[in-house]
Amino acid sequence: MSVDTDIVLDEKIKVTTNEPKKYKVIFLNDDTTPMEFVVSVLIEIFKHTETNAATITMKIHEEGSEVVGVYTHEIAEQKAVETTNIARNHGFQLQVRLEEE
Repeated sequence: MSVDTDIVLDEKIKVTTNEPKKYKVIFLNDDTTPMEFVVSVLIEIFKHTETNAATITMKIHEEGSEVVGVYTHEIAEQKAVETTNIARNHGFQLQVRLEEE
């Protein structure tokens, strides 16, 4: 005994992928953190060139804050924590803020 079964699927699956949200890492100006320290952090942690780091540092000093990098949330948070830890270990009050882009 043989049974023929025809199955017809007429289903369309639409796959959408969303890029992860990006976050801005922002340094805030303060009166106690030396500019040389900020430049060194921008070079070491954020991989800026010395010239670019100096330019960003001057913007932080003159305008009160500046975006130093844009990353996915996990990377932005890690860089912010690392920066804060290094600053505190050196006795500086450098403040770092994250904002969704």
